[in-house]
Amino acid sequence: MEFIERTLGQQLDYIANRFPDVEAVVFEDTVGGEEIIYRRTYAEFAADCERAARALYALGIRPGDHIAIWSTNCPQWLLTLFGAAKIGAVTVTVNTAYKIHEAEYLFRQSDSKMIVCCDGYKDVSYIDIIYQLCPEIKTQDKSSLDCRALPMLRTVVTLTKDTYPGMYNWNEILALADTVDEAEYQATVANLNCHDVVNIQYTSGTTGFPKGVMLTHYNILNNGNSIGDCLKLTEKDRLCISVPLFHCFGLVLATLACVTHGSTMVLVPYFSPLKVLKTLESERCTVYHGVPTMFIALLEHPEFKNFKFCLRTGIMAGSPCPIKTMREVIDVMGMREVTITYGQTEASPGCTMTVTDDPIEKRVNTVGRPLPGVEVKIVDTSTGEEITEPGKIGEICARGYNVMRGYYKMPEATAQAIDKDGWLHTGDLGCRDEDGYYKITGRIKDMIIRGGENIYPKEIEDFIHTHPKVKDVQVIGVPSKIYGEEIMACIIPKEGAIIDPEEIKEYVRSHMAKHKTPSYVKIVDSFPMNASGKVQKYKLREAAIEELGLGEAAAIETA
Repeated sequence: MEFIERTLGQQLDYIANRFPDVEAVVFEDTVGGEEIIYRRTYAEFAADCERAARALYALGIRPGDHIAIWSTNCPQWLLTLFGAAKIGAVTVTVNTAYKIHEAEYLFRQSDSKMIVCCDGYKDVSYIDIIYQLCPEIKTQDKSSLDCRALPMLRTVVTLTKDTYPGMYNWNEILALADTVDEAEYQATVANLNCHDVVNIQYTSGTTGFPKGVMLTHYNILNNGNSIGDCLKLTEKDRLCISVPLFHCFGLVLATLACVTHGSTMVLVPYFSPLKVLKTLESERCTVYHGVPTMFIALLEHPEFKNFKFCLRTGIMAGSPCPIKTMREVIDVMGMREVTITYGQTEASPGCTMTVTDDPIEKRVNTVGRPLPGVEVKIVDTSTGEEITEPGKIGEICARGYNVMRGYYKMPEATAQAIDKDGWLHTGDLGCRDEDGYYKITGRIKDMIIRGGENIYPKEIEDFIHTHPKVKDVQVIGVPSKIYGEEIMACIIPKEGAIIDPEEIKEYVRSHMAKHKTPSYVKIVDSFPMNASGKVQKYKLREAAIEELGLGEAAAIETA
């Protein structure tokens, strides 16, 4: 594999020179009754990104500064990403479902100097949350904010025509682009390095708070290029992006796969089955990415049969794929070259992948072989020794250009994830078959994957512990036919307290992202323990499966 040694900004300019007249970005949506249409060729999009870079520079952003982007999929999201990359800044991606509890932690821990955000998403107002965190900015000079709760924050930019006290809007910052000192600007961009960090994505383990995964230009650009190669992308392909850009799925597997191959990015603000179906048809998309639940929602939509597609390939990833769904995607949607990718954020994210011409049995039953430049091995979880025998299960480890720089300001957590020989320990269990294809069989961690969203029990447990009636809590995943897994909270009440399960659900729902709200709340007297006093979560899960009658869903998950 020939590695790309360019920054994201340099790559965009390179591809714009190769394919100046190919459509780069397509976006059509209605916001507040106003129709927004953004269509740009690669030459035009590169020019827009250059203007965004100069605007950010004019606002005082310099190499190494952190910019948090909190928005649904839209052109300004991409303009912020590439604009920041062009001046050596780091984009911190924020989950659109976050509410105040998660957002405050991320903004503070990431040392974000700027927040770029849309007005909000669904029932959450991002503007209100920022004002709740930093009420003092309403009366401050918007060019130099001073917020007690977020001491590093200096600027807030909204992706709207409206103007809010203490905040710039997008058009206002673009007007500043022409004020940049040209000599100073050129000297800054001349010193950028592809091995610098360009993106921080937050993920977390089964203990502690979310961790900021530091990814370099080299990490994610080469991973995106490798993904695009596996899909056989060209400048004639048009990829519908309804997976969120704040995930590696949207940022790397979609955006950077396109920007390394000259393919068109057709943005959908967020996943809506009917909106996606209309977009796939009207924009003649040849590629589509999604988690299994997205594909299921498309296939089961009552109007599905009314649409005609010209789909060729795409990626199904994020959670285990039901074999039935994979076959329907191939046979009914016409995605005969659909692929599966396996990885994690710490690996930029792809480690293994099937390719378009792999036998259908491999594309349905495995997660493929290692991507070029990536080593993968199976190790015994007890001894740490490598397992070479086909079919024998152990922990999946990966090493290569794609492994993260580390967790931001968390050296101990980094050392736990990456060993002295550079191997990333994924925490996932799997095996390798006789042909070198990998299968995922389970997880060492008790992470829950609900509809492609990684959910970490400890984070929810810590929050439920703050409820005045809760003595102790354990959060587990239980099988779901629709989402793969659902959340269950098992709670021991304080003495004399009576807990209504619905009040726990509402407590979480009002303070955390909706997808972290438990579907089930079980009140118990105690937890099963082993001899050393450790809670046996697997026993809680087994009991829940039996009590809730989820045996069939569990069988589907295991198949």
